[in-house]
Amino acid sequence: MSIISEQNHFATSGSSLHDMVGPISVPSVGPTLPTQLRVMVMALVLSMPIAIIENEQKRLRHRAVYQRTLRGTIAVLLVVAAISVLVATLWMPVLQIYGSSMSPTLEAGQIVVSVKTNQLKTGEVVAFWQGNKLLIKRVIAGPGQWVDIDMDGNVTVDGQTLDEPYLTEKALGNCDIDLPHQVSEAHWFLMGDNRDTSVDSRSTAIGDISKDQIEGQIIFRIWPLNKIGSIQ
Repeated sequence: MSIISEQNHFATSGSSLHDMVGPISVPSVGPTLPTQLRVMVMALVLSMPIAIIENEQKRLRHRAVYQRTLRGTIAVLLVVAAISVLVATLWMPVLQIYGSSMSPTLEAGQIVVSVKTNQLKTGEVVAFWQGNKLLIKRVIAGPGQWVDIDMDGNVTVDGQTLDEPYLTEKALGNCDIDLPHQVSEAHWFLMGDNRDTSVDSRSTAIGDISKDQIEGQIIFRIWPLNKIGSIQ
C-alpha cells in the first residue's frame, strides 16, 4: 500500500516538475517605439542652445516691427500722393507749353506750375481759358486802363511806355482792334512775348480776358532740368 502511494506521489511530483521546467514566456521590458521618439525629441529640445531660441524670438519681434513700419509708411505715402493730386488739381496746376507765342520766355515742351489767383499785375505771366483751350500770355494792362501800340511795337499804358526786358523783338503783330484801347472792367489785356506771331488781346478773336477765364499765374518752370526756375 505504501509503495503504491509513493509511486503515485512520484508520478504526481514528476508531472509538477514537467510543468515547472517547460517553456516560460518572458514579458518585454524595453521601451516601445513611441516612447523612444519622445525621449529623443526631449533630448534635442533640452540640448538646443538658449541663444538660438532668443535669436528666433528677436527675429519675430523685428519682423512684426518692420511690418508695422512698412504699413505706416505706405499709408503716409498714399496720403501725400492724394494731397499732391488735390493741390495740383485745385491750387497749383502743372501745365505743358505748346507753340511759340511766349518765346523766348517759354518754349514748346517746357512744363510750368501755376497758382490760382485773380489778383494780377502788369508783367505777370498767366494761363487763361479761351473756349476749350488753355493759353498762356503776359499781363499788359488791367481793368479801365488805356493801351496803345505804335507801328514799331512800343506799348504804352495810360501814357507810360512799358519797360519790357523779356522781349527780344518788338512788333505790332496781329492787331485788328482800335487803338488806343480801354480795357473793360473786370478784364485784362494780355499779349504774348513773341509779338510778331502771338494771337492775343490785340485781336478781336481774343479780346480782353475776363477774371472767369483766368486759370492762374505761371510762377515756376520745372522742365527741362537746365531751365528750372521762376518765371519773370
